[in-house]
Amino acid sequence: MTLPYSSSTSGRSAMDDIRKTIQAFGCSKFAPMEDFDAGKVIIQFEFHGRMVQVEASAKGYAAAWLRENPYSSRMRLSRIDHERRALEKGQIAVWSILRDWIKGQLTAIETGILSFDAAFLGQILLPTGETVHERISTQGLLPAPEEPHQKGK
Repeated sequence: MTLPYSSSTSGRSAMDDIRKTIQAFGCSKFAPMEDFDAGKVIIQFEFHGRMVQVEASAKGYAAAWLRENPYSSRMRLSRIDHERRALEKGQIAVWSILRDWIKGQLTAIETGILSFDAAFLGQILLPTGETVHERISTQGLLPAPEEPHQKGK
């Protein structure tokens, strides 16, 4: 199976699509940001007083791409150039992933499948500046996921 979004080329136009989508939905603020050191994209927006922060890791995507496309000495580029290419693909892909995810969440809200709070609960910013998900994680309010059962064990 090919890694989804591995052939994405939209990058910045996906960011513009996100802005247009949330503005049409009625959001009053929008702020995209790239953290180059952490290798992630951060989007903040506000809807009826609820600040939301959504993050996606270009480095995480690059690692997944490298697992699917491992380096080989037969390639015409160095290992470092191959890894740089993976990060570039990740930096483009995460914008498209966020665009599609946010559009999906907003569509679910518009069609009554989810409320705004349910759709973005983990990404809602608390007055402390942390997201609900970060608070839940640091306080250990959810049990750790169970290990998947493997055949033969």
